[in-house]
Amino acid sequence: MPKGRGCKQKGDNFERELAAFLNEYAYGRSLCHRAPLSGGGSVISTGGADLTGTPGLFVEAKRVERCAFPNALEQAERNAEQTCSTEHPIVINRRNRQCMEESYVFLRLGDFLAFYHAWLEREGHPHSN
Repeated sequence: MPKGRGCKQKGDNFERELAAFLNEYAYGRSLCHRAPLSGGGSVISTGGADLTGTPGLFVEAKRVERCAFPNALEQAERNAEQTCSTEHPIVINRRNRQCMEESYVFLRLGDFLAFYHAWLEREGHPHSN
């Protein structure tokens, strides 16, 4: 199990891999990037999202075996509030030996409904509020 610098490097690599994955499968172009100076460590932490160029999403990326999702989401929400972001805070977690598309996404139900309503509209299934 990596410790110290190894854990940070694993997290940094995950952020880069996640950005590349989103660019290929969500955006179809190079829109998303790892935020400069993101990641753990009190010296370099900026309190922003881990990824930039993710319209509507305030991404907290976690590359850990056991993710405390509520705590991670609260961290994303605090950071979003501190930076005056209006984007939806989400946590994306990938475990060891897990392929990227099997990563977990954690968000508040109210935020999920915003995305689900948009999908319903796109698919021709109107919803009522």
